[in-house]
Amino acid sequence: MELKRVFGTTLKRIRVAKGLTQEDFALVSSRTYLSSLERGLKCPTIEKLDQLADVLKIHPVTLLLAAYAEQNPPEAASVLLETVKTELAALGYR
Repeated sequence: MELKRVFGTTLKRIRVAKGLTQEDFALVSSRTYLSSLERGLKCPTIEKLDQLADVLKIHPVTLLLAAYAEQNPPEAASVLLETVKTELAALGYR
């Protein structure tokens, strides 16, 4: 599945799980824009990703990781986290 479609599905799943409506994002996004994100028609900028995650009360990386993990088996999130940790360590981030 195309990444922007998976991102949209993940965004909607988390939004619904948190009990939020599209209107709850009114300070950071129009309902029309949020709907187009959730349907996989658009991709957010990094600034918009940060704003969306703030409304969801999660870290932006959590939102991205959830989208990437959605494309893989259930254990994908832990494998992805280990990959990120290893790559950050190799780049000097501890």
